[in-house]
Amino acid sequence: MNEAKAKLNTYRQSPRKVRLIANSVRGKKVEDALNTLEFIPKRSAQPLLKLMASALANAKALSMPVGNLVVKEIKVDSGAILYRRRPRSHGMTNPIRKRTSHISIVLAPKK
Repeated sequence: MNEAKAKLNTYRQSPRKVRLIANSVRGKKVEDALNTLEFIPKRSAQPLLKLMASALANAKALSMPVGNLVVKEIKVDSGAILYRRRPRSHGMTNPIRKRTSHISIVLAPKK
């Protein structure tokens, strides 16, 4: 299998917010995906851009033709949840769930 992969574990943003950006580059050519991520004004676009660049470097290391690579798969899974507490009146607390994401990208030549 001729694929280049890259993975980012425990990125401190909720998977729901990261999936919003990941869905916009799924299936695109790598050049188009990098260009799209560069101009998206969301916080999760920067780590996705760096992860895409890492996967592209992995493809070059595997001697894959960079010109016709596409984003075959981009997965955003839920990571560990950090539990915190917010104080409330009468000695009570409410839970705060700080969610994390695991992001993986697979680049493959266009068929």
